Amino acid sequence: MTTVNQEAAPREASGPESREQARRDRVRRRRAQVLEAAARIMYDTGYHGMSMQAVADRAGMSVGLIYQYFGGKQEVLEAVIVDILDGFREQVPAAMDAAGADPQERLRAGFAAFCAVIDSRREATLLAYRESQTLSPSGRATIIRMEDETIEPFREAVRTGIAAGQFRDVSPELVAHNLKMAAHAWALKHWDLSRHLTLGEYVAAELDLTLSALRPSP
Repeated sequence: MTTVNQEAAPREASGPESREQARRDRVRRRRAQVLEAAARIMYDTGYHGMSMQAVADRAGMSVGLIYQYFGGKQEVLEAVIVDILDGFREQVPAAMDAAGADPQERLRAGFAAFCAVIDSRREATLLAYRESQTLSPSGRATIIRMEDETIEPFREAVRTGIAAGQFRDVSPELVAHNLKMAAHAWALKHWDLSRHLTLGEYVAAELDLTLSALRPSP
Protein backbone atom coordinates (compact mmCIF):
# COMPACT_ATOMS: atom_id res chain seq x y z
CA MET A 1 0.00 0.00 0.00
CA THR A 2 2.82 2.40 0.84
CA THR A 3 4.39 1.84 -2.58
CA VAL A 4 1.11 2.56 -4.34
CA ASN A 5 0.67 5.82 -2.43
CA GLN A 6 4.22 6.94 -3.18
CA GLU A 7 3.71 6.28 -6.87
CA ALA A 8 0.30 7.96 -6.94
CA ALA A 9 1.52 11.18 -5.32
CA PRO A 10 3.69 12.38 -8.23
CA ARG A 11 0.95 11.57 -10.72
CA GLU A 12 -1.54 13.52 -8.68
CA ALA A 13 0.89 16.45 -8.40
CA SER A 14 1.44 16.54 -12.12
CA GLY A 15 -2.25 16.16 -12.92
CA PRO A 16 -3.18 19.88 -13.03
CA GLU A 17 -0.15 20.64 -15.22
CA SER A 18 -1.08 17.85 -17.60
CA ARG A 19 -4.68 19.02 -17.78
CA GLU A 20 -3.59 22.60 -18.42
CA GLN A 21 -1.23 21.48 -21.18
CA ALA A 22 -4.02 19.40 -22.72
CA ARG A 23 -6.31 22.44 -22.58
CA ARG A 24 -3.71 24.65 -24.29
CA ASP A 25 -3.17 22.02 -26.98
CA ARG A 26 -6.91 21.79 -27.55
CA VAL A 27 -7.23 25.57 -27.86
CA ARG A 28 -4.29 25.67 -30.28
CA ARG A 29 -5.84 22.96 -32.45
CA ARG A 30 -9.24 24.63 -32.50
CA ARG A 31 -7.79 28.03 -33.34
CA ALA A 32 -5.80 26.45 -36.17
CA GLN A 33 -9.00 24.81 -37.49
CA VAL A 34 -10.80 28.15 -37.45
CA LEU A 35 -7.95 29.99 -39.18
CA GLU A 36 -7.61 27.34 -41.87
CA ALA A 37 -11.36 27.40 -42.53
CA ALA A 38 -11.52 31.19 -42.52
CA ALA A 39 -8.56 31.55 -44.88
CA ARG A 40 -10.14 29.15 -47.35
CA ILE A 41 -13.52 30.89 -47.24
CA MET A 42 -12.08 34.41 -47.49
CA TYR A 43 -9.89 33.28 -50.37
CA ASP A 44 -13.02 32.12 -52.20
CA THR A 45 -15.51 34.83 -51.21
CA GLY A 46 -13.48 37.75 -49.87
CA TYR A 47 -13.60 39.09 -46.34
CA HIS A 48 -17.03 40.68 -46.69
CA GLY A 49 -18.49 37.50 -48.14
CA MET A 50 -17.43 35.43 -45.15
CA SER A 51 -19.87 34.66 -42.36
CA MET A 52 -18.94 33.24 -38.99
CA GLN A 53 -21.53 30.51 -39.57
CA ALA A 54 -19.72 29.46 -42.74
CA VAL A 55 -16.43 29.34 -40.83
CA ALA A 56 -18.05 27.27 -38.11
CA ASP A 57 -19.52 24.83 -40.63
CA ARG A 58 -16.22 24.39 -42.42
CA ALA A 59 -14.26 24.05 -39.17
CA GLY A 60 -16.75 21.55 -37.78
CA MET A 61 -17.67 23.47 -34.65
CA SER A 62 -20.34 25.82 -33.36
CA VAL A 63 -20.34 29.57 -33.88
CA GLY A 64 -20.45 29.98 -30.13
CA LEU A 65 -17.23 28.03 -29.75
CA ILE A 66 -15.49 30.24 -32.32
CA TYR A 67 -16.53 33.32 -30.35
CA GLN A 68 -14.71 31.87 -27.35
CA TYR A 69 -11.47 32.38 -29.29
CA PHE A 70 -12.21 35.38 -31.53
CA GLY A 71 -14.30 38.49 -31.02
CA GLY A 72 -15.51 38.62 -34.62
CA LYS A 73 -14.53 38.68 -38.29
CA GLN A 74 -11.92 41.41 -37.86
CA GLU A 75 -10.09 39.38 -35.24
CA VAL A 76 -10.24 36.28 -37.42
CA LEU A 77 -8.75 38.12 -40.40
CA GLU A 78 -5.99 39.61 -38.27
CA ALA A 79 -5.26 36.22 -36.74
CA VAL A 80 -4.96 34.61 -40.19
CA ILE A 81 -2.27 37.14 -41.13
CA VAL A 82 -0.55 37.01 -37.75
CA ASP A 83 -0.37 33.23 -38.08
CA ILE A 84 1.82 33.64 -41.18
CA LEU A 85 4.06 36.16 -39.43
CA ASP A 86 4.35 33.92 -36.38
CA GLY A 87 5.55 31.16 -38.70
CA PHE A 88 8.32 33.45 -39.94
CA ARG A 89 9.30 34.51 -36.44
CA GLU A 90 9.47 30.92 -35.23
CA GLN A 91 11.11 29.19 -38.18
CA VAL A 92 13.41 31.72 -39.86
CA PRO A 93 15.68 32.59 -36.90
CA ALA A 94 15.86 28.92 -35.89
CA ALA A 95 16.92 27.89 -39.39
CA MET A 96 19.52 30.66 -39.56
CA ASP A 97 20.96 29.78 -36.16
CA ALA A 98 21.23 26.13 -37.21
CA ALA A 99 23.21 27.23 -40.29
CA GLY A 100 26.06 28.61 -38.18
CA ALA A 101 27.85 31.95 -38.25
CA ASP A 102 28.61 32.37 -41.96
CA PRO A 103 26.34 35.18 -43.26
CA GLN A 104 25.88 33.63 -46.70
CA GLU A 105 24.78 30.31 -45.22
CA ARG A 106 22.53 32.13 -42.78
CA LEU A 107 20.81 33.96 -45.64
CA ARG A 108 20.42 30.69 -47.53
CA ALA A 109 18.82 28.96 -44.57
CA GLY A 110 16.65 31.92 -43.63
CA PHE A 111 15.30 32.50 -47.11
CA ALA A 112 14.56 28.78 -47.55
CA ALA A 113 12.64 28.75 -44.26
CA PHE A 114 10.78 31.95 -45.20
CA CYS A 115 9.71 30.42 -48.51
CA ALA A 116 8.67 27.19 -46.80
CA VAL A 117 6.31 29.15 -44.54
CA ILE A 118 4.88 30.95 -47.58
CA ASP A 119 4.44 27.65 -49.42
CA SER A 120 2.52 26.14 -46.52
CA ARG A 121 0.22 29.19 -46.36
CA ARG A 122 -0.12 30.33 -49.95
CA GLU A 123 -3.84 31.10 -49.77
CA ALA A 124 -3.40 33.01 -46.52
CA THR A 125 -0.53 35.00 -48.08
CA LEU A 126 -2.72 36.00 -51.03
CA LEU A 127 -5.47 36.87 -48.58
CA ALA A 128 -3.10 39.10 -46.60
CA TYR A 129 -2.31 41.09 -49.73
CA ARG A 130 -5.93 41.35 -50.76
CA GLU A 131 -7.59 42.09 -47.44
CA SER A 132 -4.97 43.89 -45.33
CA GLN A 133 -6.67 47.24 -45.94
CA THR A 134 -9.79 45.80 -44.32
CA LEU A 135 -8.00 45.60 -40.98
CA SER A 136 -8.59 48.16 -38.28
CA PRO A 137 -5.86 50.81 -37.82
CA SER A 138 -4.57 48.97 -34.76
CA GLY A 139 -4.61 45.69 -36.67
CA ARG A 140 -2.63 47.20 -39.54
CA ALA A 141 -0.13 48.67 -37.08
CA THR A 142 0.36 45.24 -35.53
CA ILE A 143 0.91 43.61 -38.92
CA ILE A 144 3.38 46.30 -40.02
CA ARG A 145 5.37 45.95 -36.81
CA MET A 146 5.45 42.16 -36.98
CA GLU A 147 6.34 42.12 -40.67
CA ASP A 148 9.29 44.41 -40.00
CA GLU A 149 10.45 42.09 -37.23
CA THR A 150 10.35 39.06 -39.53
CA ILE A 151 13.05 40.43 -41.85
CA GLU A 152 15.41 41.70 -39.16
CA PRO A 153 17.41 38.41 -39.28
CA PHE A 154 18.03 39.08 -43.00
CA ARG A 155 19.20 42.63 -42.29
CA GLU A 156 21.50 41.40 -39.54
CA ALA A 157 23.05 38.74 -41.80
CA VAL A 158 23.72 41.35 -44.48
CA ARG A 159 25.29 43.73 -41.95
CA THR A 160 27.50 40.90 -40.71
CA GLY A 161 28.49 40.00 -44.27
CA ILE A 162 29.42 43.60 -45.05
CA ALA A 163 31.51 43.88 -41.89
CA ALA A 164 33.30 40.63 -42.76
CA GLY A 165 34.03 41.77 -46.30
CA GLN A 166 31.88 39.00 -47.83
CA PHE A 167 29.28 41.45 -49.16
CA ARG A 168 29.52 44.78 -50.90
CA ASP A 169 28.48 47.91 -49.02
CA VAL A 170 24.80 47.69 -49.87
CA SER A 171 21.58 48.58 -48.07
CA PRO A 172 20.67 45.78 -45.62
CA GLU A 173 17.12 47.15 -45.61
CA LEU A 174 16.77 46.83 -49.37
CA VAL A 175 18.27 43.33 -49.50
CA ALA A 176 15.94 42.15 -46.74
CA HIS A 177 12.96 43.72 -48.51
CA ASN A 178 13.91 42.08 -51.82
CA LEU A 179 14.22 38.66 -50.18
CA LYS A 180 10.82 39.11 -48.54
CA MET A 181 9.19 40.08 -51.82
CA ALA A 182 10.86 37.20 -53.66
CA ALA A 183 9.42 34.82 -51.09
CA HIS A 184 5.97 36.41 -51.40
CA ALA A 185 6.16 35.98 -55.17
CA TRP A 186 6.08 32.22 -54.69
CA ALA A 187 2.49 32.64 -53.49
CA LEU A 188 1.50 35.61 -55.64
CA LYS A 189 2.73 34.04 -58.89
CA HIS A 190 2.60 30.38 -57.93
CA TRP A 191 0.28 29.64 -60.85
CA ASP A 192 3.15 30.57 -63.19
CA LEU A 193 6.33 29.80 -61.24
CA SER A 194 5.23 26.30 -60.29
CA ARG A 195 4.96 25.37 -63.97
CA HIS A 196 8.70 25.88 -64.36
CA LEU A 197 10.30 25.37 -60.94
CA THR A 198 9.87 23.37 -57.77
CA LEU A 199 10.04 25.30 -54.51
CA GLY A 200 13.60 24.11 -53.95
CA GLU A 201 14.66 25.18 -57.43
CA TYR A 202 13.03 28.57 -56.97
CA VAL A 203 14.78 29.12 -53.64
CA ALA A 204 18.16 28.12 -55.09
CA ALA A 205 17.75 30.36 -58.15
CA GLU A 206 16.69 33.41 -56.14
CA LEU A 207 19.57 32.92 -53.71
CA ASP A 208 22.04 32.58 -56.56
CA LEU A 209 20.86 35.92 -57.97
CA THR A 210 20.92 37.64 -54.58
CA LEU A 211 24.27 36.33 -53.36
CA SER A 212 25.92 36.97 -56.72
CA ALA A 213 24.82 40.60 -56.50
CA LEU A 214 26.06 40.89 -52.91
CA ARG A 215 29.56 39.51 -53.39
CA PRO A 216 32.35 42.05 -54.03
CA SER A 217 33.81 42.19 -57.52
CA PRO A 218 36.99 40.07 -57.90
